[in-house]
Amino acid sequence: MPAPPPAPRRRSTAPPYSLWRLLREGLRAQAGWPRAWRAAAPRERYQVVIVGGGGHGLATAFYLASEYGIHDVAVIERGPIGLGNVGRNTTIVRSNYFHPANIRFYDYSLRLWEGLEQRLNFNTMVSQRGTLNLFHTEAQRDLFTRRANQMRLLGVDAEVLSREAVQARVPLVDLDNGRFPVLGGFLQPRGGTVRHDAVAWGYARAASALGVDIIEHCPVTGIRCAGGRALGVETARGFIAADTVCLAVAGHSSRLAAMAGLTLPIETHVLQAFVTEGLKPLLDVVLTYGAGHFYVSQSDKGGLVFGGAIDGYNSYAQRGALPMVEEVTAAAVTLLPALAPVKVLRQWGGVMDMTMDGSPLISPTPLAGLVLNGGWCYGGFKAIPAGGLTTAHLIATGTPHPLAAHLCLDRFARGCTVDERGAGPYPYAH
Repeated sequence: MPAPPPAPRRRSTAPPYSLWRLLREGLRAQAGWPRAWRAAAPRERYQVVIVGGGGHGLATAFYLASEYGIHDVAVIERGPIGLGNVGRNTTIVRSNYFHPANIRFYDYSLRLWEGLEQRLNFNTMVSQRGTLNLFHTEAQRDLFTRRANQMRLLGVDAEVLSREAVQARVPLVDLDNGRFPVLGGFLQPRGGTVRHDAVAWGYARAASALGVDIIEHCPVTGIRCAGGRALGVETARGFIAADTVCLAVAGHSSRLAAMAGLTLPIETHVLQAFVTEGLKPLLDVVLTYGAGHFYVSQSDKGGLVFGGAIDGYNSYAQRGALPMVEEVTAAAVTLLPALAPVKVLRQWGGVMDMTMDGSPLISPTPLAGLVLNGGWCYGGFKAIPAGGLTTAHLIATGTPHPLAAHLCLDRFARGCTVDERGAGPYPYAH
């Protein structure tokens, strides 16, 4: 079946939010707000079924409808929208990569973030406060300088900061700490944070307004295949047939692919995150510690949101182990000693698709009619707009989007891996 031609871009037809409506509903006890998205029941057949109602699944559905005129789409989520990884991350957006193809892809996503609130008519709280990576050795200085130069050659913003500029930007940093003195930093001014659950709600509302069925509480139990083709999905609410099935299920890609008889070059690991009690404003940048995998930003509620490396073992549990808690908090207090008395309110874990080369997959699969969006490692949240749009392009046209062509599954067979960190074929090392 030939792919339909792209449709002209159009805005969501959801009832617009505005200051006037906010004032009016405040005088009416907030009784006039409609549902943000329709509570759809599954139909027997769709042109496209997207498994996974997180950021990438909802963004794919929205762009299929808004960019390519494909409205016969269902997004299937096993629970409520927004309770998966899209609502359980540290909210950072950036494009400060080293591999040229990755820089182009993630910067395209960052440009989409910059216009997303107007596109969706939804406050996703995009805050471009900057991302600052600190370095502690001359070798790290060289690495980050090369990275900044590579970004600038591709037209992406990047600055290398001196010790004095770091101190002026973040006075709380202990430049001469006993473990890893800070020699300078690498800043991307356009990086920052976005409200994670608002992203899910905004895309869900806009996609639903364009005719997409968002089906919650509908776990997938199998993928029906015949003759080398995916025919649809078995769910707890019956079989749903589809011309195209797209898997966008974050850390569960391997489990869903196994239902279709596929083995993916992916391992699943746990990544922990933390949030402190609310504090007065003290950090107006996303800060990362080059001597350890530690990153921190301050939320609009005042809590410090931070995390570290994956726990390093395979797991589907949404909780972590104490050694990583100790490593992350030690890095926090070493870098920012003033945080020592601050209370940590809660901790959680998310399951991460870690590919063999540390870069994601936006790709057709050996089964006709089955498309994969997964393997995001640490890059999933920041890539939601570009990931959704390029996946929609793949579904609608049958060909990879130029910005995502390097992320096809067959790169492992061709020996064309995208090893962003240069860590080799070890998922835990990425």
